Amino acid sequence: MDIITVNNFAKSYGDFRAVRGISFSVEEGSLFAFLGPNGAGKSTTIEALTTLTAFDSGAVIINGHRLGKEDHEIRKSIGVVYQQGVLDHQLTVAENLWIRGSLYGFSRSELKRRIDEVVEITNIGELLKKRYARMSGGQQRRVDIARALIHTPKILFLDEPSTGVDAQTRKSIWEMIRNTQKEKGMTVFLTTHYMEEAKDAGKIVIIAHGEIIDQGTPFELKEKYTSTHVLLYGTDPALLDELRKEGLEAGQTDAYIKVTMDKKEDIIAFLQKYQSRFESFEVEMGTMDDMFIDLVEREEKGK
Repeated sequence: MDIITVNNFAKSYGDFRAVRGISFSVEEGSLFAFLGPNGAGKSTTIEALTTLTAFDSGAVIINGHRLGKEDHEIRKSIGVVYQQGVLDHQLTVAENLWIRGSLYGFSRSELKRRIDEVVEITNIGELLKKRYARMSGGQQRRVDIARALIHTPKILFLDEPSTGVDAQTRKSIWEMIRNTQKEKGMTVFLTTHYMEEAKDAGKIVIIAHGEIIDQGTPFELKEKYTSTHVLLYGTDPALLDELRKEGLEAGQTDAYIKVTMDKKEDIIAFLQKYQSRFESFEVEMGTMDDMFIDLVEREEKGK
């Protein structure tokens, strides 16, 4: 069942059409990735879906409520982790959580229970007495996520959740998000510049110049826009020229010969044909970054 449906959504700023009638849906309980280059219209769309700004036309339903008419009910259903933190830098983590949580109208005992729960989920117990401003970027992101989870939202919007954190912290944050999603059955709506963060998404929508340029699963999009490479080690010195004469796209480094294979089903036959001409091999699949760059470059060339 879809928890978000967007039909012909459009938004302009004066004469500039930021989003041009896009349509997509998000399945309940899924990880959904909304990707695009800077200026594509991602932030404009997110700001509208999270009720921060109005939109010009279209119909949007979020958790059964119509955007623009039932925004108060929508706010009860969503949590948002913004690219830039929104908590008070001079307050402690505990003070920030209590103040933000009090906005939802819980009793003191219920709010304490919910804060205790999100503190455990996000593993920030040792940070409660620290001022928000004095924490690292990764610690701040954990607190931001805790703040967004206090009211147990059905949908968690993550706007560039890994911005400004190192690789180890990014991994830790994502382990926490996935565990929370699994335990709560929560839908996660992700925007990110780290393409590999979207590899586990059930669906990806890619936007450029305010229009959707493609959508599908990570596998479908990588199949469509990336090539597979076979790396051959310990090769016969004459092999490179022979491969090129065969019409194959091949190049050489000091360590290996790299052969591009557009069709994955051709790899086994290729390896069997040349197995006596190399000592070992490695198959290098196309990445999410490869897919995204190729798709966006095709879009730019078409403009």
